[in-house]
Amino acid sequence: MKVLLSILIALACASGANAVTFDRIRFHNETTDTSRINNILIEATGKDFSRSGDCIAWLGNKFADTPYVAKTLENDGPQEEMLTVNLDEFDCTTFVETVLAMAYTVGERRSSWRDFVHNLEQIRYRGGNIDGYASRLHYISDWAVDNAHRGIIEDATRLFPKVDYTIKSLNFMSSNRNLYPALANDTVFENMKSVEVGYRNHRFPYIKARNVTAKENRQSFRNGDIVAFTTAVNGLDVSHIGIIVMKGGKMHLMHASSSAGKVVTSTWPIEEIFRKNRNMTGLRVFRLKDW
Repeated sequence: MKVLLSILIALACASGANAVTFDRIRFHNETTDTSRINNILIEATGKDFSRSGDCIAWLGNKFADTPYVAKTLENDGPQEEMLTVNLDEFDCTTFVETVLAMAYTVGERRSSWRDFVHNLEQIRYRGGNIDGYASRLHYISDWAVDNAHRGIIEDATRLFPKVDYTIKSLNFMSSNRNLYPALANDTVFENMKSVEVGYRNHRFPYIKARNVTAKENRQSFRNGDIVAFTTAVNGLDVSHIGIIVMKGGKMHLMHASSSAGKVVTSTWPIEEIFRKNRNMTGLRVFRLKDW
């Protein structure tokens, strides 16, 4: 089975010299993951979504109740970076990345797990290629700049009527080296610091918490918007990420929740999240480009 999959990956990626090879993919459960991806993509490509966001919301719901597990991409030490594919457990970031990669694949009218794997690498890594731990887009600001530059997403925050800008220097990872086992390697640590240098005094748009549900802004949100919650924590831009689901004209959050221990759609409107999390200062909004 593994030999066959390796051959299929090689054939599928023959047109892209830098595409991930089979030996760089770490499946949680190879057989069930690939089969489930195919089934979901086949079902999704058979639907007529008016917007990419509607596809995102539909795909996200396919993973309802999937267990939350923190740091699902982290190794126990400075091992070689692998493309992790895990549909059995998510943290907030991997949930959104998985759904986005699936939606992007659907937009291409493709329905193979091999296409999904390629797109997951595109979304998760700088320039769309794995090149070590520091090539992973750890900070949302880095992720947004890279994916917007390559035309995958749009930073829709600036399109909202009531938007502000903030400036932050991103250095949380290097300042908290002990929290990231891969940074025990001095070379990896220096590479990560080099990434952070590019985000000193980084200016980005965000919607302040008090303005999220202002009438002008509320009408601008769309079903399936990706929202990233900005934080007051030093050196960090965003502390959580999820997907907007519109219910009865109100915004709810679909996300991999650490408190619920699984992927859920909040029963309360999004403004309640700010009341419960005082360190969250507002949010950023991203959209997969419409097809």
